[in-house]
Amino acid sequence: MVGNRVSQVIDVPADLLAIDDSTDDRYWASVERVVGLAEEKGRGADGVPLLATLVVAHPEWPVRAGAVRLLAAHHAGDPAADTAVAAATHDTVDWVAFTALKAIAEHRIRAAVPDMIRISGWPSNFTRSDWARKPVGCGAALTKRALIAVFGTRDPAELRRLEDEYFSDMRAKIEAVRKRPRRNDDVVLVPGGPAIIGADEQPDAFRMAQDDATLRAVDVPAFYIDRTTVTNARYREFLEEVGDSGEFDHPDQPLERSHRPAHWHDPRFNAPEFPVVGIDWYDAYAFAKWAGGSMPSDVQWEKAARGVDGRRFPWGDEWDPARVNYVERSFGQAVADLDSLEALLVTIEQGENPAHPVLPADALPEGASPYGALQMSGNVWELTRTNFYTGDDMDPFFKGRHPLDFMNRKEAFHVLKGGTFTSPQACLTTFYRGKDLITDRHMEVGFRCVYEVAD
Repeated sequence: MVGNRVSQVIDVPADLLAIDDSTDDRYWASVERVVGLAEEKGRGADGVPLLATLVVAHPEWPVRAGAVRLLAAHHAGDPAADTAVAAATHDTVDWVAFTALKAIAEHRIRAAVPDMIRISGWPSNFTRSDWARKPVGCGAALTKRALIAVFGTRDPAELRRLEDEYFSDMRAKIEAVRKRPRRNDDVVLVPGGPAIIGADEQPDAFRMAQDDATLRAVDVPAFYIDRTTVTNARYREFLEEVGDSGEFDHPDQPLERSHRPAHWHDPRFNAPEFPVVGIDWYDAYAFAKWAGGSMPSDVQWEKAARGVDGRRFPWGDEWDPARVNYVERSFGQAVADLDSLEALLVTIEQGENPAHPVLPADALPEGASPYGALQMSGNVWELTRTNFYTGDDMDPFFKGRHPLDFMNRKEAFHVLKGGTFTSPQACLTTFYRGKDLITDRHMEVGFRCVYEVAD
């Protein structure tokens, strides 16, 4: 008998998993029996047709293909059924995808249009006589036929109009999110123009070499940035308004988790005026979208902290411990090198040491950057949207996977900037780049947002 590994993720009733593969005849007979039984049973406790569950989760592809046929024939128009048929166009077994595409063409299942466009491109393009073509296989040919069947025309101009009409609501929603008004007036303007980025540093007593040794000038368009890191008070507004709606979540956000910070009930970190900590990259992404902005890029953050003169610290080139919350201030003890730093850091205790690790987000105004942004050195590390290894914007694709599965993947690490209350001087420069795993939620890490400047 064939087992089912997928059923551990999506609940498939046990009697729908029993496939007899002792002979070919028995195999195909049991496939037919399972599909028929799912149709006879109707819907599961969640109200979703059991056939749709089979399409998504059954380990045997003939069962998935058979379920697609019956779903389209008997349940077309049911959102769960149409979604399952559309998803089947991407099945790893070709005949399941072919079956779905044939069913979509026959029953004009409009919900599958976005999935099919991902496969073949826009029908208003591929129906044009002057459009460059390549030889196609069965899947591409079936997809094109299904798209034309759904839209009901081969005329490129009419197809373009129908495509625009089909996606108008989706585009309106995307545009509404993209153009959300800025939810914070406490920002500073970073003018457009050149900035000095990076540094040529040698390891110091803490053996923390600067990884980005390319000192360079880059042009950075104007933007606004939060004057302070996002506070608990601001973050609470986000939680209370958004709840578990998922409206602003990144598509790759881990399943079944909220945006509540990990240290929300720790009195050392949860005062309204403190920077919010215990959040990960996905939390910051959702907040920034809700706030009408985004996380800063590594380069944006550095220009906001450093200005145009390449200064070493936000306030200038000379170290001044009175302007920054770092390891010696928070722990009340001097450190001279990496060994003494680590000896101090291992004394950390929950709720006890350090007793007062973070300062209010608007403390130490004398440490402001050239544009007036506070604490861009120390207090908490700050998340960016930049991949640590590539320098590009983060583009995670880890949904449904445990962090252990991707903790060694370069795609999973973003840049941190600014240092924190456990950092030595070496990490507190405007150019030092830390890194963190995209799902980690540390008491040492917060963030601020950037916003577009209207034309």
